Order: sequence, then structure tokens, then C-alpha cells
Amino acid sequence: MTASYKELLKQRDALEAQIQEARQREVEAAVAKVRQTVAEFGLTANDVFPTGRRSRVAGSAGKVAPKYRNPETGQTWTGRGKPPHWIQGQDRTKFAI
Repeated sequence: MTASYKELLKQRDALEAQIQEARQREVEAAVAKVRQTVAEFGLTANDVFPTGRRSRVAGSAGKVAPKYRNPETGQTWTGRGKPPHWIQGQDRTKFAI
């Protein structure tokens, strides 16, 4: 007993309706669980969905402490980027702070 094309379409429509109803119930349960967890821990939207910008901005905004000092002028260098002329080609340990 094979079903006709029209019967199969009706079955598909009924299954799709059941799928949508089941999905809606599960989404509502998931949202309720998430809201409960957010309230329990006092989370913010940024805690749950950080924007990537925050970490990049925070990382690049902070200053780095200097590691080297020129004893003659007091100039400092963090050890990052291109070395200043006063330390190029020399033993850096004598300039360490």
C-alpha cells in the first residue's frame, strides 16, 4: 500500500506543523533557562555575547611599562617595536630598569 502523492504532501504538511510546534516549545524552554541563569549570576549582554572589539581595544589601550632607560637622557623604551638609536647595537642589560 503506497500512499499517493497528495497523501504524502498532506503528511509532510502535518509533520512540518508538528516540527514547528516542537521547536517553539523547546525554544521557549531554552530561553526560560537562559533567563534564569542570567538572573542567577547577574550577567549582562556583554558577558554572554562579547563583541570581539572589547578584547582588542582593551589589549591595545593599555600602556606597557618601560624595560630600558637611557642613563644619559632618561628616555625609556618598552622593548617593543623598533629600538631607539641609543640602544641599537648595544648590550641591553646595562639599560634594563
